[in-house]
Amino acid sequence: MNSAFPHATGKQPGYRPNQVDEFLDRARATYEQPLAASVGVTSSEIRHTAFGLKRNGYSARHVDAAMDRLEEVFYDRERRARMAQIGEDAWWGEVQQLLSEVRGRLERERGKRFTVRGIFAIGYRRSQVDAFLDRISAMLAGHGTLTAADVRGVVFHAQWRGYDEDQVDALLDAVVELILATA
Repeated sequence: MNSAFPHATGKQPGYRPNQVDEFLDRARATYEQPLAASVGVTSSEIRHTAFGLKRNGYSARHVDAAMDRLEEVFYDRERRARMAQIGEDAWWGEVQQLLSEVRGRLERERGKRFTVRGIFAIGYRRSQVDAFLDRISAMLAGHGTLTAADVRGVVFHAQWRGYDEDQVDALLDAVVELILATA
């Protein structure tokens, strides 16, 4: 698949075209296979894929938007396959379980929602993470909206003794999955 992404201009680096094109070729090959035989690209892999940077590479904004759409297409396909495998009620039960786990983390006291890194370690700024989690809580309560792109694109500054990045990222992945499941 030869992508027609615009290239980054000026001093702004873009994504390495060969990496983007190779990944999109793999994604296309996976999508063209029957889902039962598919062992290739998944929606989770799409969400976690990162490309190297290069001067005059593909525009990151355009590639990121395409990757977001691609993740949604793959997630929908995976959702339909899982529903066919276990039944719609069981699938909604899994979504409900995920929601319960997310709410459990959100209900913890601000500043104590995740493991705090050691005294000489850097993590995500706790106040920023807590503020974003408050937005997620409001969305789940029906007050305000967040899109999967909002969650994917959130950036937290570093802080000594901040929250453990892996734990925060895992929760954000679960929130993206919930948003995609209910879209």
